Amino acid sequence: MKSGFIGIIGRPNVGKSTLLNQILGEKVAITSNKPQTTRNSIRGIYTRPETESKEGVQMVFIDTPGIHRGHNKLGTAMTEMAVNTLKEVDVILFLVDGPLSAGPGDRRITEMLQTIDTPKILVANKMDTMEPEDYLKIYNEYHELDLFDDIYGTSALKGTNVPELLERIESLLDEGPMYFPEDMITDYPERFLASEVIREKLLQFLDEEVPHGTAVEIESYREEERITRIGAVIYCEKKSHKGIIIGRQGKKLKGIGKAARLELEALLGTKIYLELWVKVKENWRDSDVDLANFGYRENDR
Repeated sequence: MKSGFIGIIGRPNVGKSTLLNQILGEKVAITSNKPQTTRNSIRGIYTRPETESKEGVQMVFIDTPGIHRGHNKLGTAMTEMAVNTLKEVDVILFLVDGPLSAGPGDRRITEMLQTIDTPKILVANKMDTMEPEDYLKIYNEYHELDLFDDIYGTSALKGTNVPELLERIESLLDEGPMYFPEDMITDYPERFLASEVIREKLLQFLDEEVPHGTAVEIESYREEERITRIGAVIYCEKKSHKGIIIGRQGKKLKGIGKAARLELEALLGTKIYLELWVKVKENWRDSDVDLANFGYRENDR
């Protein structure tokens, strides 16, 4: 069989997590219409078993945080995580949703890619929102760089051209082992998935800067015969944010908890009892210790 690791990179909010979920046919990465949704590198595993007519393939996709200029240590750590992924993969998918001339962010990424010999595919995403001339401009500007093995236009949301993209990725992979069991779609533990689902609901229920200043820590996770009991702490940076998250008479927090519980029950296939608490941890996004404790940076101590 063929196998390999594929890094999905790009600016924030270009549809990297949506593409990963579309490829897998299941949700393993949280999504929202707010930038910088993904904070960790999420691994999603696509496996097609061998058949009489086709050899098998296993593609391990790594969905990375959006590459951007960090305004705090969390932002810097997220970008470092994404850039480091480039050194570890067999194929790079660079997602964009506009022409190279639209801003400096994508140009910075292409400059990084010029120093890397790994096969690269440019993916012009969100074609469902573009006119044909918009896609043509993207294609021409990136084609002139002579940097990419291929260029594809996709709609990750609708699945347009995703099967064709998978075929092209497969053509760039070498023979290799099956790294994960055939039925596994992610190697992340259920505790991590639970924290990500709660964080996604914070992004959906809260406005402005508040959700970006939150972190979720799973304090307890206990699987029983008929129910899984989860206790989680939502950390925010300001006392005023704590009040916003809880809401009047606790209604906002209840809504977040209910939405997270229903999604976790569907994901995990079991009844969920979810308890949420909100605590203030000022300036945690600029604390090396807190970033390490929340899993966003290795602890050097």
